[in-house]
Amino acid sequence: MASLALPTRKDEAYRYADLAALAPLWPITSQMIHVSAGQSDALAITALSHGAEVRDIAITLEDGASFDLRVLNAGGAYGRISVTATLGKGASFHFGAAQLGGGAQTLEIVTEVRHLEPDAVSRQTVRSVLGGTATGTYLGKVHVARGAVGTDGVQSIRAMLLERTATANARPELEIYADDVKCAHGCAVGELDPQGLFYLQSRGLPPAEAKKLMLHAFIAEAFVGAPEGEALTEAALAALEGLL
Repeated sequence: MASLALPTRKDEAYRYADLAALAPLWPITSQMIHVSAGQSDALAITALSHGAEVRDIAITLEDGASFDLRVLNAGGAYGRISVTATLGKGASFHFGAAQLGGGAQTLEIVTEVRHLEPDAVSRQTVRSVLGGTATGTYLGKVHVARGAVGTDGVQSIRAMLLERTATANARPELEIYADDVKCAHGCAVGELDPQGLFYLQSRGLPPAEAKKLMLHAFIAEAFVGAPEGEALTEAALAALEGLL
């Protein structure tokens, strides 16, 4: 029963979680996804519920399999998406997510990508736009096991603060136990570029439209190449309207 106990802030994956909102939903049942060798699959998740929404997804990719997972996390007071992906030899995993929060929302994305065999590829792109006193968190680990040579893993994490009262937490992490691998992570938290805004306004765009256009481009990076990229981007823009 100990495994069913509600996590505390001592648990790294729940350091920034809204434990009061999590408690009524605990324990969380994992969604299990298995992709057979050489097969491809994709999933798009749009979390727009007005209440608390928590999902846990465990993905297993056999040798040569590929999976494309895209997430729009812009729900109610609390939204949490956690993903564990285990990659076989030559497998490919693409994860793209956008988090849009305002007011006092708490939004979280937690990932662990496990490269257990050689020559697997993973790509993670997470973009967050936060206003009010919202908190957006990304905690992500890329684990490369011994013998998983030829691994290629990349994390690209960026957050945009619409107001300085908002908070962005980010911890991209690489845990590598093999040689001859290519892994990288990049993380940035900032505000809209005033020079970019000035340029667009000087071309005749009203300030509000210039801001929206820049944020549109920022969010769309998470959905590039997705099978449902257009629908996800449209849903993200609708959620963005509520923040501006």
